Order: sequence, then structure tokens, then C-alpha cells
Amino acid sequence: MTLFLTLLHAGLLVLIGANWWYLRLAKRASLANTRVPRLSVLIPARNEEENLKRLLPSLAAQDYPDLEVIVYDDASEDQTWDVIQRYGDGRVRGMRGNGPPEGWMGKPHALYRVTRQATGDRYLFLDADAELLRTDALRRLMALHEGMPQPGVMTGLPRLQGSGKLLVSLVPNAILVGLPWPLVRYIPLAALGAVNGQCWMLRADTYHELEPHHAAKGEILEDVMIGRYLKRNGVVPYLRDVQPELAVYMYRSFGDAWRGFRKNAYLILGGSPASFAVMFAVFGLTFVFTPLFGWWLLLSLYAFKVATDRISGFSWTLSLLTPISYTLGWVLQLDSAISHWLKRVSWKGRHVEQASLDSQA
Repeated sequence: MTLFLTLLHAGLLVLIGANWWYLRLAKRASLANTRVPRLSVLIPARNEEENLKRLLPSLAAQDYPDLEVIVYDDASEDQTWDVIQRYGDGRVRGMRGNGPPEGWMGKPHALYRVTRQATGDRYLFLDADAELLRTDALRRLMALHEGMPQPGVMTGLPRLQGSGKLLVSLVPNAILVGLPWPLVRYIPLAALGAVNGQCWMLRADTYHELEPHHAAKGEILEDVMIGRYLKRNGVVPYLRDVQPELAVYMYRSFGDAWRGFRKNAYLILGGSPASFAVMFAVFGLTFVFTPLFGWWLLLSLYAFKVATDRISGFSWTLSLLTPISYTLGWVLQLDSAISHWLKRVSWKGRHVEQASLDSQA
């Protein structure tokens, strides 16, 4: 077992290094592109009044020449619609809905609806808790998209802000440890496709040819399923480092972070008791109990987290708490599984429930 874990950790360190180099090279090459086709920025919003006060001004400040922004108010129970109206202008407008129909999850339905009204040649999907960090951010995001091979979908690795970072820092860690991004375009496996739902962009004609939100209409984990669906249909996901351009304020407290990840973790680990049992055991062995098999494995565990924390801009203090982060993530997986089995998962005032993902992988 010790030899197996040593080889596994060595392989994961090589993978992180390859992904870091991939991000550096891709960004340097892509930002040379200067095309600015018409862009639609599409945003789902449910109870997002505070986040929109940060995002919408940052969109209004953009120097992008041919832009529309559509925000979908998904039956919010706060002042989301008032905020949209306050910041609305010739480029920013809102749509209102009464909640998703039967068979749809809220976010896929909201984004499907706004794509019925969008007029851009490119669609950029942003979460409402995002913020653009510079006035040329949309130009730079477009350059990253236009600089990649086509057909493709650009997905971003943003700067993650807010609370609950012991858990939140595991998001870029999973992105950079979980997929061999330099090989995604060459390996014809749908399971290697994923997009980060916080930020992704593709051509409007590609979107309407495949209608990915309709294909993932009942998915809680819609971004992962959309990435797999697009890759299955020949649209390759390309990860890009967008931290200088985009921040995302995921959660306001550790409790919010726990509840937010609770709805997803079980599904990420397969969404069925059998697949969860296997993945839960593998995660625990690889990231929680591995130091019991050798001190060098504790060092490599720190190396994983230090590397991904540096790539994604987290503090050294957070990196020092690496074993706590991984242990909390492992316990969260079990809590997520139990919550799904007991049908007790809710988010933003709505009960959410989904069957296994195994048949859709």
C-alpha cells in the first residue's frame, strides 16, 4: 500500500505541474487575440441583491464595444429585481421568471430562458456572485476564447473570494488534480469534459446547435454534465486562468459554504451508493489517511495543496491547514451523501433532488 500511495502521489504532482504549465502557456498565447465579436453576458440570479450590487457596476464599467447583459431574476424573494432595474441601462436588462417548470432545475432553466433573448455571437455565462476586476476584462476573456482551437468552450479558473476558504480552496484543487487538462482535447472520453459554471463561454451558433442547458435541464451539477455533453458532441473544454479578470465571492460564511457544497459533493462522487462508496474510500485513503503510511506522503499532501493554493491565489496560512481542509472535505462528502439519501438537500429556499449520474457519465 505504501508503494502504491507513493506512486499515486508522484503521479498527481506531475499532473499538477503539467496543468500549471498548460495554464501559463495558454494565457500567454491567447491574449494576443484582438477580435471583439458581439457578446452576450448571461447571468442567473435568485436572491442575489447583494452580489448584483457588486457585479452589475463592474459590467457597466466595461470598455467592450458591442455588449449586452441579461440578468434572469428566478422568482427571487429579496430585492434582486430592484437592483437589476437600478443598474439597468442600454446594455444591461433583466428578465423575470416564476421558478422552473417541472423537470427543470432553477439555474439551467434561467440560462435557457435568457438564451432565447440573447443576440450576441458569443455567450458568456457568469454567476451572480462574480465581479469583473478591470475595465478591459471582457476584452481579455474574449481573447482567451478566440485564441483557443474551435470548436471549443472556454471555462475559467477565477479568483475565489469570500468565506469558507478551508472548503472553497478545494475547488481549484479538484480542478487541477482531477483532470489532465493538456490531454483533454486528445482523449475522446466524455468523462474528461467539464466546465466551471461560474464562468464559461462559447459561440452562440454552437450553443443553439446543441442546447446544453436543455440537455442538462434536471441536473443539480449542471456544469459538469454540460462539459461532458459538449465534449461528447465534439466541443472540447479548455481551461483558462482568468484570475486577473474575474473574482467570485462564493459564500458569506463557513456554514453557507458547507450547505452549498453539500448539494454537489455526493453527485461529484458519482451520485449512487456504489460509486460514492468507492470514491469516498479512495479520497479518504489518498488525502486523509495517507500520512499514516509514511512521513513523505504527508509532505506530498502539503505539496498538492501548496501548489494549487499558489496557482489560485490562496494564502500560505490556509496552506498550512491542508490536513484540516482535506478532512473537512471528506466529512462533507459523507454529509452530502446522507442528505441526498434522506432527500434533505435544499438551496436558496428550494428542495433539490436528483437521481444517479452514473448513466450519464
